[in-house]
Amino acid sequence: MERIVDIATDGRHLSVSRGFMVVSEDGREVGRVPLDDVAAVVVHAHGVTWTTSLAVALAGRGATLLLCGTNHAPVAVCLPIDGHHAQNARIRAQWQASRPLTKQLWRRIVVAKIRWQAAVLEAHGCPGQALEHMARRVGSGDPQNLEAQAARRYWPLLMGENFRRDRSLDGINAMLNYGYTILRSLCARSVVAAGLHPSIGIHHANRGNALALADDVIEPFRPIVDALTLALLAQGISEVTPESKRAYAGLIAFDMPGPDGTTTLSGLVTRCCQTLATAFINGNPADLHLPDPPSTTALSGLGVLTS
Repeated sequence: MERIVDIATDGRHLSVSRGFMVVSEDGREVGRVPLDDVAAVVVHAHGVTWTTSLAVALAGRGATLLLCGTNHAPVAVCLPIDGHHAQNARIRAQWQASRPLTKQLWRRIVVAKIRWQAAVLEAHGCPGQALEHMARRVGSGDPQNLEAQAARRYWPLLMGENFRRDRSLDGINAMLNYGYTILRSLCARSVVAAGLHPSIGIHHANRGNALALADDVIEPFRPIVDALTLALLAQGISEVTPESKRAYAGLIAFDMPGPDGTTTLSGLVTRCCQTLATAFINGNPADLHLPDPPSTTALSGLGVLTS
């Protein structure tokens, strides 16, 4: 099972030895993880050092090294250059994608995101019909910005009228930051593994954003982090703690319904990225397969991650 390794203690040193990532402090080993099990290493602590050999070993296995700021949002990432045997053709197709194609791809992503938000609301006893209606109205490129309109309805219903989504705030916002960081790392890894370039986005196009495509891909999956955050709040956890970190890290292996039966969230993201690469190659937005919204039963299983 792939694992997210979180380094949250100051002064740790990361190295590689005989196929293991070794974590040490003051010259004393405090833990080790098989490199083949690592999906990503997330560094939050200060004064952490690592060897070039470890960075190379992680890249060789397609794993990411992610650095975060004090608000648990990612600030830098180390990704492998070679992601897929057909990488050259796929990146070329991605770069040359027509505007109509990217607008239709973004429409599909926005529709999926809003439908997932509606499913999370319904699973928590909140009305989601308005968002379902919005999803049906999304046009090519989302010219009406229904994604933002849906968010303005979604957050007060889900978290309360006084909640404001702000990446710079502590508490619930910091928890969401952390969960999205885990998910963003998974998306970045899956994008590279599919032979696509993470900085060439469909909708996100900030020149300073090295993970623009990952930020496109993540959108439909964000509500699963929101749902887990609600489950943690129900357990009395209202800030980033070791318990909440373990829960968010467990998301990548969380069982979800897929088109071919039960799979993991990681499997759904991987399929999304692989079919996105196909859509670029064929110039057909219908080739992009996004998962259907999770059922109430599936979302109720998130409680397992909080225990």
